[in-house]
Amino acid sequence: MYLVLIAWLFVVVLMAAAEATSPQGSVLGALITLVFYGLLPCALLAYILGTPARKRRLRQLDEDGLPPTDSAVAPERKEP
Repeated sequence: MYLVLIAWLFVVVLMAAAEATSPQGSVLGALITLVFYGLLPCALLAYILGTPARKRRLRQLDEDGLPPTDSAVAPERKEP
């Protein structure tokens, strides 16, 4: 999945560079191209394609009885 996103962003960056350096183009047009052809679609696609992994992770945490955390570091243990 990430390979496709990286390749698409590469293509969009080249499109934006061509827009910015073209005699009829502009930097504003290049930024609009970058945002609307590149960043927004890639963010949406990454979110949609990442949904099954997020659900799987939450289900696994729920079955293990662990609270969902974003950190991979275990909480500090208190001495008795």
